[in-house]
Amino acid sequence: MARYSFRLPDIGEGIAEAEIVAWHVRVGERVEEDAQLADMMTDKATVEMESPVSGIVVELAGEVGDLIPIGSTLAVIETDDDGDVEAPPADTPVEQQIEAETPGAEEVSVAEVAAPAPVAAAAPAPVPAPAPVVTADHSRAVLASPAVRARAKDLGVDLSQVQAEGDRIHHADLDAFLRYSGGQGYHAPGASRARTDEPIKVIGMRRKIAENMAASKRAIPHFTYVDEMDVTALEEMRADLNANRGGRPKLTMLPFLIVAICRTIPQFPMINARYDDEGGVVTRYGAVHLGMATQTDAGLMVPVIRDAQDKNVWQLASEITRLAEAARTGKAKVEELTGGTLTVTSLGPLGGIATTPVINRPEVAIIGPNKIVERPVFDGDEIRRAKLMNLSISCDHRVVDGWDAASYVQALKKLIETPVLLFAD
Repeated sequence: MARYSFRLPDIGEGIAEAEIVAWHVRVGERVEEDAQLADMMTDKATVEMESPVSGIVVELAGEVGDLIPIGSTLAVIETDDDGDVEAPPADTPVEQQIEAETPGAEEVSVAEVAAPAPVAAAAPAPVPAPAPVVTADHSRAVLASPAVRARAKDLGVDLSQVQAEGDRIHHADLDAFLRYSGGQGYHAPGASRARTDEPIKVIGMRRKIAENMAASKRAIPHFTYVDEMDVTALEEMRADLNANRGGRPKLTMLPFLIVAICRTIPQFPMINARYDDEGGVVTRYGAVHLGMATQTDAGLMVPVIRDAQDKNVWQLASEITRLAEAARTGKAKVEELTGGTLTVTSLGPLGGIATTPVINRPEVAIIGPNKIVERPVFDGDEIRRAKLMNLSISCDHRVVDGWDAASYVQALKKLIETPVLLFAD
């Protein structure tokens, strides 16, 4: 028999620890080589850990929600192999490192670990007797019409507790019971019941979101600027392009907005930047690596469109679809979730009048298009129907001044309201 200690590998980004978000094995269970051991989270990426050997799991590093240092033992597996396995040299990448140990006198046998502790059969909980109702005679047969019975059932009323004026319970008797009982013992249809308090441990993606958002609001002096844009012409262009798209992906508003963002960035480089708090350095990026806030079952994730400035609306539409699907299915790679220089967040048709999005630190700006609404507008002396959209931008006031933010949004507005300029050289 040999023991193998599987160490948590270095999963990139220069991180020091990762969080256990799910175990796929338990102590005492057998695991096969390449089977999943655990899901570990670093920043915003969840990575699956696979077993390098087959055997019985005799030790796990912690519980869901615990933070495990990189290079420390994540799981100990006992195999049927004889002899020791040579430990990898110190400079070997931690990826899939395993070390062999020989069983000692202090070790617990696999049988002891695997055997579940006997559980005493729980006695059935006593059912409390209903409070006595002096007006009810439970020995008699309850006589009532089908309509009264159906109403009592809907109200949750036991007809044996209802006092009848004669030998049969009528609606008036039921009404009297409801008045004088104060509503106790029944539940009116459509009324809400109090729910049991449910403590939920904040782990995994939810904990990362909480930590990142709190750090962003603590460290960054936010301000938000909102302006209205007429997207009537852009919506007409989008409809025409979609009608003739062939096998290409359907265009939403987002690819056009991204093109506008990228075309205006060279005039406003302070928007596409990162702020290094410790070094006191602002880095203005030449390329636009655009983060795209995406809601998933696990929480908010921000996959990154690399070199968005080099892509046209069709390429952007394909990349948006691909990255959103990867994020929602948990298949996004670490490199697809890091390295953003600017973020766009949109609630789509749920978007309200205006939003005040939180900056994705250490970036210095985040842009949020809001819901498109149709309203009458003055066009000279005439009134016409127009499609309008508010656009929000939140900025880090240490790097971006209010004038800069307003000027940038005005430049975006010019392109959005005259969409032919999006395709002009």
